[in-house]
Amino acid sequence: MNRRLAANVLLTPVIPPADSIAELERLGDEIAELSAHLEAATARLLGLIREFDAREGWNNGFKSCAHWLSWRIGLDLGAAREKVRVARALGTLPLLARALAHGELSYAKVRALTRVATPATENRLLGVGRAGTAEHVERIVRGWRRVDLKAEARESAARHRSRALHVYRNADGMVTVRGRLEPEVGELLLQALNAAREALYQRTHRACADTNVRDVSAETPAFEQQQADALALLPKRRSTTGSIRGRRLSTIRWSFMSTRPRSPIPKRPASRRSRAVNTFPRKRRGAWRATRAG
Repeated sequence: MNRRLAANVLLTPVIPPADSIAELERLGDEIAELSAHLEAATARLLGLIREFDAREGWNNGFKSCAHWLSWRIGLDLGAAREKVRVARALGTLPLLARALAHGELSYAKVRALTRVATPATENRLLGVGRAGTAEHVERIVRGWRRVDLKAEARESAARHRSRALHVYRNADGMVTVRGRLEPEVGELLLQALNAAREALYQRTHRACADTNVRDVSAETPAFEQQQADALALLPKRRSTTGSIRGRRLSTIRWSFMSTRPRSPIPKRPASRRSRAVNTFPRKRRGAWRATRAG
């Protein structure tokens, strides 16, 4: 009987008084309101960081805006880098920025969503952030990133398959070049053409200065003609592209040399005294040294 009574006492819920419930609800509302104010202040802080970073206010001895934040407000360097990343991303994501400023989304959710959000997917991800918890949003973002990586890999493979370069002669002797290059190769070509075109520009101005020609606007070739003239300088000119290629070739050459088998290093011939010491047995070596010392 006593056991049944004790079990009933343990299973009976303890109902707090009405004034205590009202007090707890008031505390919960105050926590939520204060959290919303903190998120709004965080949105304002990120806006200031974005403007400060765009105007390079940190460029007075610091490596980056993150290093400046770490020094000025005591943030960990990793957290400072994340603040700068989120601040930059919110510059192109107005819906997420507005939700953070109004306290509708927490900074933890916005930080996760900005890893995958784009202006096209921002509205859908905003609904995900409002409906789920921070852990739920993190899990969805991880899955979204895996899908994006697979799509990016497929797009990169298709882009790689579409590469081509067509070079053929015309009937009048001119050569027509038409191609489709990968982004890295195309960027190298553009840098080389820009450097060669600048060299042609400097050479033309020096020639005009030597011949005292004041008006050369009528003789200035069009941009397409400048590109064609610059292409002729690429095999002769060592630009930044050539230096990059040289560094790559030297790295490949060094890697090849480091994998080659090394020849055995000839040992230094032992001196007469060391040969004499090594020929004696271990027990009699000390006695021989004592005799030589005496």
